[in-house]
Amino acid sequence: MHAEAAEAPAIVQRQLLRNAPAVQELATRLRRSPPRAVVTCARGSSDNAATYARYLVETRLGLLTSSAAPSVSSVYGANADLGHTLVLAISQSGASPDLLATAEAARRKGAFVLALVNVEDSPLAQLAHLTLPLAAGEETSVAATKTYLASLAAISQLVAEWADDPALREAVHGLPAALEHAWTLDWSEALEPLQSAGSAYVVARGVGLGVAQEWALKLKETSRVHAEAQSAAELRHGPMALVRPGFPLLLLAQHDETHAGVIALAREMTSHGATTLLAGGTADGARSLPTITAHPAIEPLLATQTFYRFANELALARGLDPDRPAHLRKVTQTR
Repeated sequence: MHAEAAEAPAIVQRQLLRNAPAVQELATRLRRSPPRAVVTCARGSSDNAATYARYLVETRLGLLTSSAAPSVSSVYGANADLGHTLVLAISQSGASPDLLATAEAARRKGAFVLALVNVEDSPLAQLAHLTLPLAAGEETSVAATKTYLASLAAISQLVAEWADDPALREAVHGLPAALEHAWTLDWSEALEPLQSAGSAYVVARGVGLGVAQEWALKLKETSRVHAEAQSAAELRHGPMALVRPGFPLLLLAQHDETHAGVIALAREMTSHGATTLLAGGTADGARSLPTITAHPAIEPLLATQTFYRFANELALARGLDPDRPAHLRKVTQTR
């Protein structure tokens, strides 16, 4: 896990250069003939990347984006009308039967299927109208790291070109160097409160929510922490009842319209006695974790690179092997 996460900057550099011509051509096509909606199709870490895609597409392009439930096609045998939609299928292996069933049904119904996939000769890559390779090379760690970051990079590259957004395009261009920097940051301040934790909340909002989902998944996989991702807007509802003195919360505050609200939430949680770990800002009583300030759509990627290094350290501190999560294997054959 540690070694593969460290490869992310070079992988993203290679991927962005390789996919640039295809992305530019696709973006031109999408601007000329916009789909009526975007539908994402993914599982696990890839589905967390799909959440990032939803927020980025909807905030930068104003286009309705929804997540497909693969069991609708693979179990129930029902197929929605996806004519004139863009179906974004994201997968490391490109071999999960339920994703293939969903993508195949979508194509039959008239969708344009775009695959972000790491295994370039996979069934999903062969089924899709167009494939943007993640170009991450073999990923042997059960806990996906470099393929997740490669997925976010591919999504941000596509949206930057599709929206013809110069600021986002420049930020995507600078991703490899920024990821290198992010890998050097130290989150050891968060080790002590999470080393003995049984449960935790991981909190973010907007384009950061998919990252919070990914961090919570990694805490489960590698450290056996019952971590639950929460939107900063939803935490004040029912989930708030679990917050008590010493309860750990890991928050991400990217510097966009959601920043002030997440900072205010960090202060509130601290006032309730929670152990508040804050990436991307400062709040009275919270432990600040260093992050890189960048384009707000890119900050979650950079914080995730730092988090992966920390997650590996946390697993080891808890006496666990992050490369051997209990009961898991690399490819999940969900039907």
